Amino acid sequence: MSHDLRNPLNVAQGRLELARSETDSDHLDPAASAVERALSLLEESLAVARQGHDDGDVEPVDLAATVSACWTHTETAQAELRIETDQTLCADPSRLKQLLENLFGNAVKHGGDAVRVTVGDIPGGFYVADDGPGIPDDERDTAFEVGYTTDDESTGYGLYIVREIANAHGWEIDVVESEDGGARFEVTGVETVERQRFAA
Repeated sequence: MSHDLRNPLNVAQGRLELARSETDSDHLDPAASAVERALSLLEESLAVARQGHDDGDVEPVDLAATVSACWTHTETAQAELRIETDQTLCADPSRLKQLLENLFGNAVKHGGDAVRVTVGDIPGGFYVADDGPGIPDDERDTAFEVGYTTDDESTGYGLYIVREIANAHGWEIDVVESEDGGARFEVTGVETVERQRFAA
């Protein structure tokens, strides 16, 4: 699967370089950035699958800045983002980005183009909530399993990968109903820089 995905992405990357030499377009840089991000995600997914998590990759990460960066890499249409956090987390930056991008993509896919997504703080962690249709109570226990999806075009791996990344960090992730009736993913057991300094 890795080989099959990497080849067309490499071809796209090469074609973009050729296009750059032949024309000047504002669309080329975003397209190249997206291809590079996809290749990076592919490599990181393989690393998570093969090795889990390496504590040596953990560093202080500004959650608000990471959320903003991830939002620009996600097809969000007319969706609205609210950032209500000022935490600095101890995390693997690349894998935290993948976790957030998967949650954002899930919110837009199931909540519609105008969904509102909020990232905020909770004791011991953070949450990602939306005002979409939510996940039925009787399906929340299986939402993170491989193959779970309410969309016929989805693979059902998005939330599974989110859980694996959380678990690799030693975090817990649960889904509950948001204040607006949508889905709210709560990530807890997160070490913050402030808490780490206090413990030291």
